[in-house]
Amino acid sequence: MVVASAPETRYTRSADGTNLAYQVSGDGPLDLVFDYASIAQPLDILGEDAGFIRIRRRLGTFSRTVWFDARGLGASEGHPPDAMAGETFDADLIALLDAAGFERPAIVAGDASGARAIHFSVTHAERVSALVLVNTFAHYVWQDDYPWGNPPERIDQVVASYRENWGKENWGLVNSVAPSRVADQRFRTWLARSERFSVGPDVVAELVRANMEQDVRPLLPSISVPTLVLHREGNRFIQLGAGGYLAGHIPNAKFVILPGDDHLFFVGDTDALVDEIEEFLTGARSGTDGEMLTMTVLLTDIVASTEHQSRVGPRKWSRLTDQHDAMVRSALTRHRGREVKTTGDGFLATFDATGRALHCAADILAEAKQIGLDLRAGVHTGEVEVRGDDIAGLAVTIAKRVCDLAGAGQLLVSETVRINMVGSGIEFTERGEHELKGVPGMWRLHAVTD
Repeated sequence: MVVASAPETRYTRSADGTNLAYQVSGDGPLDLVFDYASIAQPLDILGEDAGFIRIRRRLGTFSRTVWFDARGLGASEGHPPDAMAGETFDADLIALLDAAGFERPAIVAGDASGARAIHFSVTHAERVSALVLVNTFAHYVWQDDYPWGNPPERIDQVVASYRENWGKENWGLVNSVAPSRVADQRFRTWLARSERFSVGPDVVAELVRANMEQDVRPLLPSISVPTLVLHREGNRFIQLGAGGYLAGHIPNAKFVILPGDDHLFFVGDTDALVDEIEEFLTGARSGTDGEMLTMTVLLTDIVASTEHQSRVGPRKWSRLTDQHDAMVRSALTRHRGREVKTTGDGFLATFDATGRALHCAADILAEAKQIGLDLRAGVHTGEVEVRGDDIAGLAVTIAKRVCDLAGAGQLLVSETVRINMVGSGIEFTERGEHELKGVPGMWRLHAVTD
C-alpha cells in the first residue's frame, strides 16, 4: 500500500502551545471536519489504505475536509488522554478550525471520537453546522439501564488485552473491527504496523479504559444541530444498540442502519457510508456507479510459471514467488504506484503518471531476471471504473491483453502510452497492429527499448 496523492501534513498550535498535525483535502463547497479518532491509524499511515483514499476522494467532490491526529497520537504532540471530551479537546478543535479557515463546518465523528464531537457540539454549537456520528457511542460500559458495552467486571481484562497484544499481527481484534478483511494478511500486517506507529502499549491501555468509561449521555438532549447517526448493522465492536441509543436521545436525529459488519469506517462498503453523509449534508447523492478516473494501468505476469514450478519444485518455487512479491511491492513503492491486487502469477497496479509506470515496469523486469524469473508486462492509459478497492473497465482489459502479447522480459505498451510519452526520452519500437480479444478494432503496440 502506498500513499496516492496524499495531502500535505501541516501543523497548528492549540491554545496551550501543543503542536497538532492535520491535512486538508478536497475542493468542494462544504466545510467538513472528519474526526476518526483512531488510536490505531495515524493519519499518514491511514493515507496508505485504498478504502480511506476512496472516502477522502469522494468527500472531496462536495467538501473541503480537515483530517487530524488527535493530541498525542501519530504526528501530534501531547498526552493522548488529554484529548478526551472536554475543554482541552475543544481548544484543539477550535485551533484546527481556525487554521483551516472554517467558521461553522459539519463534523463527522467515528468510534471513540463521538463523545468529544457531542461535547463540542453542545458547548460550541455556534461553530458546528451539522453532526454525523458513525459507529460510535455515548458510553460503553454495560449497566442495567444501558445494556450495551463491556460489563464493568470485564474492563480490566479488556484493557490488559490491549496492553499485551498491541501491534501484533495475529491479534484477534481484527475479527471485530474488520471481519471482511480477516483473511487478508497484508491488511493484518498493515494494521499492526499502524498501531505501532500510533502510540505505545501502556498509553493505549490508558486510552481504552478512558474511552469506555467516558459518559456523555446527559449531553444528548442538548444537541441542537442537525444530527445523523450511522451504524453498521452487524458491527461486532460497537453494538448497534449503542447507535440506536444515540439516535433515540438526540432531538430530531436521523438514524440510518448500514449493511455490513465492519467497524472501521474505511473498510467494507464505504460508498454506502459516503452516500448517506453526502445526502444528509447536501440534500443529494452524486452516486458512484460507473465512477471513471483516468489512470495508467500496469499488468505483470511470470512467464511459463507452471513449467518453472515443475522444474524447481514447490519449496523453491514458494521462496521465489515470495521474493517476486516483495520485489514488485518495493518497486511500486519507489515509483508511487498503487497495488490493486495480485493476479495469480502477477500484479495489477495503477499510477497517476505514465512515466512512473514505465520506469517501475522496467525495474520489475530487470530485478526479476536477477532472482531467476522471466516476467512480461503490459501498460495502457485510459479510463477505469473504480469499485471500492478494485478497478474494472476496458482500460484494464486492454492492459491485460497487451501484457499477454509481450515476450519474456518485454514491456509492451499501447499506442496511447507512446503518444503520452512523446518528448520524454523513452524510446519505443513498434510491434505492429494486433487484435485484442474482447476489444474492438486493431491496436498498434510498442515495446519499450532498453
